[in-house]
Amino acid sequence: MPDEPQKLSGEEFIDAFLRHLQDERGASDYTVRNYSHALHDFLAWHQRERDVPPAWNKLLRDDFRFFLRALGRRKLSRAATHLRFSALRSYYKFLIRRGLVDSSPIRGLVLPKAEQRLPKFLTQAQMVALLKAPYEELRRHRQNSKREFDESAYHRDVAILETIYSCGLRVSELSALRVSDLDFQEQIVRVQGKGKKERLIPVGGPALEAINAYWNSLPQPPTGNEPVFLAKPGRRKAVSPRVIQLRLKKYLAAAGLDPALTPHKLRHSYATHLLDAGADLRSVQELLGHAHLVTTQAYTHVSTERLKKAYDKAHPRA
Repeated sequence: MPDEPQKLSGEEFIDAFLRHLQDERGASDYTVRNYSHALHDFLAWHQRERDVPPAWNKLLRDDFRFFLRALGRRKLSRAATHLRFSALRSYYKFLIRRGLVDSSPIRGLVLPKAEQRLPKFLTQAQMVALLKAPYEELRRHRQNSKREFDESAYHRDVAILETIYSCGLRVSELSALRVSDLDFQEQIVRVQGKGKKERLIPVGGPALEAINAYWNSLPQPPTGNEPVFLAKPGRRKAVSPRVIQLRLKKYLAAAGLDPALTPHKLRHSYATHLLDAGADLRSVQELLGHAHLVTTQAYTHVSTERLKKAYDKAHPRA
């Protein structure tokens, strides 16, 4: 790929990087949005402090030390600070590969240690209650509504929840699923994850049954390369991650659970329940599509903490 023109301004470099993330790296909308916010935050800080946009090939490590201190004065969380520098590191790798800078001034910069947060997840009983919630809502709607309404949305939502929990998918991966990605006979789903990396994941019978029930509720089921989950029955457009998130909030509240939980927490539940049932860590890593085993290891801490609590509560010599 040819080098970006040297006359580009600081913001145009960022725009080129974000296009690269989306078009070439297959990054999720969530990642692109977060990285865009992080880089523009640095850009705005530099403009305020120095009265000029940053010249990316002239910046020194001290510039980023000053930025780090500024983030500290803003009392940003360590996670938010790490996100900003993760975006800056990736951005400089992009600039180096295109011959726009010789090296990264961030290399070797010491950041505050990240908080050790254990992933939140639903218990198996809570997960069952959530999976039943759309049909409970549909039953109530049938009883109380005097007008016709679209029942297929509830069937779709059951299928979505079942598929996320059955396969541990990211919400962006679920939205991108096509009919041709599903193999009903082999009970396998083909998923394109981060960085356009493809993986094959087993999908359970209940999820496939829910998908079939959803398709049967539509005037015309999707086929071929059309989305598995449609935004509306008459349109061949995929349901968006944002709609999935909003619908999940509705069902969490209906099931008496915390509506602040995100679709990603269903992925946490999938991983934790697999490990609780004896799945090995390496297999769970492959199923989740994690590039590094250390990312998956967070779930073993969840299982270990639960075991320790059970031990402390039950053992006479704890």
